[in-house]
Amino acid sequence: MNLETLIDKDAIGDVIHGLFIGTDNRDWATVRAALAPRLHVDMTSLVGGEPFEVAGPEMAATWETGLQPIQAVHHQIGNLRITVDGDAAEAYCYGTATHYRPTASGRNVRTFIGSYDFRLARMDGTWRITLFRFNLRVLDGNLQLETDN
Repeated sequence: MNLETLIDKDAIGDVIHGLFIGTDNRDWATVRAALAPRLHVDMTSLVGGEPFEVAGPEMAATWETGLQPIQAVHHQIGNLRITVDGDAAEAYCYGTATHYRPTASGRNVRTFIGSYDFRLARMDGTWRITLFRFNLRVLDGNLQLETDN
């Protein structure tokens, strides 16, 4: 593996980590910066429906709105695998997401466990996510966390 590939893999890892850390910190500018102007999103394993194309800023706004009722969000990823082919790349990782919101029922947590597939493209010298796919394996906890009083 050459030095350029190692540098690209490091930069791609930073983009993916930035997406999740940005989401957890509600740093939507960082989230928007990680996403391509248009991307393919596939969350069908979680919500059904069909994969779709969306503008990156619109996807970030959707996540921002959807997470507003949640007091704390924590993503943890591991086993990150990245392959680079010129100005295109693919990445895969395991991931968990934990949502926390105090509720009267005491059922304050929801946890998602699965994996993520990404495609990225180098755009104006910066890696950006062009495909975001979540592959749900386990969903546990309060499934009505946003509305549970």
